[in-house]
Amino acid sequence: MIIFGHRFLASENFYHIPNIEALENTPPSSSIFLPFEEESLDIIEHLRNNEIPFILQVNTITEIIYASSLGSSCIVVSKELSKTAQNIANNYLFDAKILVMIEDESEIEEMALLGVDGVLFSNAIIKVNS
Repeated sequence: MIIFGHRFLASENFYHIPNIEALENTPPSSSIFLPFEEESLDIIEHLRNNEIPFILQVNTITEIIYASSLGSSCIVVSKELSKTAQNIANNYLFDAKILVMIEDESEIEEMALLGVDGVLFSNAIIKVNS
C-alpha cells in the first residue's frame, strides 16, 4: 500500500493549482493535484503535453475512466467508491493507482482490507496560488 502524507513516512507532496500560470510557483519535478472538472481540462491538457505528472480527484465511475484515459498517475476517490474503483482499475489494468483521501491513520487498515492501492492524507496536498 502506498501512503502519502503520514507523519511517520517520507512521501511525495502534490501541488493543487488553480490555473496553468500557478505552475511557475511549484518546485521542479513536482506532481500536480486537481479535482476532475470540465473547467480543468485545459490544465490537464497542458500537463499532459509537458509530461508533468498529475493526480485527479474524481466523484463517479465515469470520471474514474476519464482520469485513467487522460493519463492521471493516481486517481483519488471517496471511501464509498474505493472498492468499486479498485475493481475497475484491476479489471482494466490501469496504470494509475487508486488512492483514498483519509483523515485518520485508523482508516489505513480499512483501506488495506479493501485492497486499495494507497491512501492520501490531506497534508500531502499543498495549495499553490497564482
